[in-house]
Amino acid sequence: MTKKMTGSVFALIRTKYKTLSAAQKEVADYVLANAETVMTSSLNDLATACNVSETTIIRFLRKLDYDSYQLLRVHIAQELSRSKGEDIYEEVRADDGVKDVIQKVIQSTARSITDSAEIIDPVQLDSIVERVLNARRVFIIGIGASAAMAYDLCHKLLKLGLNTSYSHDPHMINIQCYGMTAQDVLVVFSHTGESREVLDGAAYAKEQGALVVSVTSYARSSLAVKSDYVLLSSSLETRYRSDAMTSRIIQITIIDMIYISLALRMGESGLFRINRSRVAVAKNKT
Repeated sequence: MTKKMTGSVFALIRTKYKTLSAAQKEVADYVLANAETVMTSSLNDLATACNVSETTIIRFLRKLDYDSYQLLRVHIAQELSRSKGEDIYEEVRADDGVKDVIQKVIQSTARSITDSAEIIDPVQLDSIVERVLNARRVFIIGIGASAAMAYDLCHKLLKLGLNTSYSHDPHMINIQCYGMTAQDVLVVFSHTGESREVLDGAAYAKEQGALVVSVTSYARSSLAVKSDYVLLSSSLETRYRSDAMTSRIIQITIIDMIYISLALRMGESGLFRINRSRVAVAKNKT
């Protein structure tokens, strides 16, 4: 292998899913849904089952940083042994009842959050926290559903007493991004990373020398390319559930990671400011 593999092979497939070609996604879907069969299948058997060439299988393995199909099978066997028969990949079906839907949605969401540990680099997150903590100003943007994520992070940074603001208005985004400096940080939330409004804002901020941090699901998106740091909120789309929904749940988790890391870095000062914000809010309650 090109590098040491750690963690879950199924999590690796899910978090790499959006980087795969259409044919490679066929392989990924089959492996996730038929892990026990793959464990005992030859390379040719897998190619036939997926209706792809053996070359496609090899390219799929390389995307996962595997040099051999045999090693993939070994890791699948090890994980199946650890799982003790638990469902590895089970979609909601048309004939599922409410109880089944509840269980599968919870399992899928919990699995996606756990998968995040495979793609969020702690060194990169630490660097982002450091830059946010020392920034002159933090500006946070998001359009549509992503605006709620931008607001949530802004709310948490304000509780820590940091100089921050957010916007979901395209005109205000452009104006404020044009006014940023090299001492500022722009945080962009976008599931697809292709929304024109936030791409323009990121480009303007970069022109002014600001640091651009993106939280998105697509590592090869236009936004990711424009960003200095990328925090991936990747998830696996299923027939009945858009990956955008799970992505937002993961983004909330990422927000908490940033917030808690900042609070820990600030020490007693952070705790004082959090408590002060609680007192301020308490005054509005009866």
